[in-house]
Formats: sequence, structure tokens, C-alpha cells
Amino acid sequence: MRPVTGRRLTAGDVLTFSELRYLERVSGLRSAALVAHAWSIVAAAMIVHVLWPSTLTLVAAIVVIGARQFGLAVLVHEAVHWRLFRQAKTNDRVARWLCGFPVGGVELPRYRKRHHQHHRHTRQPEDPDLALSEPFPVPRATLYSSIGLDLVGITAGARLIAAWRQADDRSHACHQLKGPLLVNLVLFGTLTALGHWHLYFLLWLLPLLTWYQVLTRIRDLAEHSLTPHTEDPLRNTRTVSAGLLTRFLVAPYWVNYHLEHHLFVFVPCWKLRAAHDLLLAKGYGPEMEIAPSYTAVIRGVTAA
Repeated sequence: MRPVTGRRLTAGDVLTFSELRYLERVSGLRSAALVAHAWSIVAAAMIVHVLWPSTLTLVAAIVVIGARQFGLAVLVHEAVHWRLFRQAKTNDRVARWLCGFPVGGVELPRYRKRHHQHHRHTRQPEDPDLALSEPFPVPRATLYSSIGLDLVGITAGARLIAAWRQADDRSHACHQLKGPLLVNLVLFGTLTALGHWHLYFLLWLLPLLTWYQVLTRIRDLAEHSLTPHTEDPLRNTRTVSAGLLTRFLVAPYWVNYHLEHHLFVFVPCWKLRAAHDLLLAKGYGPEMEIAPSYTAVIRGVTAA
């Protein structure tokens, strides 16, 4: 960990006016394409398994679909920052019904409030997500044991129980379940009408309870673990370099560019790579917290 200087960089220190105008522009068409892409990949993975049923295509489909479910959660995060669609109602409705509710749903206003608090106080005592990055480093066996619990569904079950116990108002909590239940009923009904009702359990719920949990854990540890407790956005969060396969199976929709997201919260996810290249071109590379791979991150957070 590098020494903390306390320096705080802002977007205005980095960007020209024209760069700012380009990076902040939201495209509803591009966002719609991303949502459609996620669902198309899910459908394609299911079709491949139906046409060529085997253990190999089953495992591959679970991993691919779990990654797209995680991708839908990433698009909910886009909506939290009003980067999915320009119109607020469209932004939130698409985020709820096509992205959030299918994978369990979130109470968008509460999530937005908590997440914006995280951005205002990243790695500071007031950061509501500080607990996600504080336990590290941990023994390698501990992390692998946790991933094992993810893969057998225990983590998902524990999170559901914890969420239910922490609910202040049980009737309100039940009301919040209506959207996720309705959307998942539509999914089940659609697959049943197509003659493959079992795919809902095998290739929707199973990926959600397993690989999706692994990716959530990797995201949590990669973004802020072992970064300094400083307000400098070049150092209190991390970007992870990712190749094509990693982006497809682990880090969909540019979620690996987390440093750029924190520095430029107004930038849609599909422009984060351009923001990254811009920072490098302006000479900020040596100051940025960049990991060469997710494997390197895992090695770092499990180092003695």
C-alpha cells in the first residue's frame, strides 16, 4: 500500500469542457442495447443447453447466465447514477423491471441513497460499504472457503435470511417482493409455455444462487480492498485490467473500470474505457490504482 497524501482530484482537474460534454452524454439506444444484450446471452445459453444437453453445456450455461445476471445488477447500478436513460421514469422502470427484479430486486431509492453516500465518503468512516473491503487481507483458505459456500448456494440463503431479519417493517418487505415475484413468475411461465419449465430452476435460479454470488464477492473485494483510507479517487478505489474472456464471464459491462467510475460518476459505463484511456494519455497512470488482473487482486488480498 502506498503512503497516503490526502490529495483529492476532481473531474474538473482532468477534463476539458469538450471532453466533459462527450463523456457525460447518455444514450438511451445504447442502454437499451445493453439490456437486450444481457437477455439475449441468457436466452442463447439456454438454447445451447437444450440443443446439446450435457454436463459441459450445463456448467457453461450456469457460468454464462450467472455473469449476465451480474451484468443486469451492473445496469441497475447505472440507473442509480441516472446513466441508463435520460428520462428519470424510464431510467428507473427499466432498472426495476428488466434488470433488478429478475435477479431479486432492490429498493431503488434506498439503494441510491446508500450508494451516493458511498461515493461521498469512499474509504472513510462514513462509508456504508466500508465493511465490504475492511476484512482483507485474509488467509487464502478463508477466501476459497467463502467461494465454496457461494458455489453451493449457502451464501445466497444466508443473505436472504439476513435481509429478512434486518427488515424494519415486514409488511413493507413483503410489498417489496411483489415485483421480483411477478417478474420471476413471468420468466417461469414463459419457459413453461416453451415446454422447458425446468430451465427456470436449472438455468435461472441455480446461476443466481451460485455463480452470481461468486461474482458479487469478487467485485466487492476488487473495488476497494487494501486501498488507502484517503479521499484521493485515484487511489481509494481500483481498476482491474480484464481481457475478453474475463469481461464476458467475470466483469461485464465495463464494471472493472471502477476507479474511472468514482472519479467520473457522470460517465455511462460504456464510456469508462475511454475515460481510462484519457487518464493514461494525460499522464495519470503512475498515480492510479490499477491491478493487472482479477487473479492478481485475489493474490493480493490473500497475501500473508
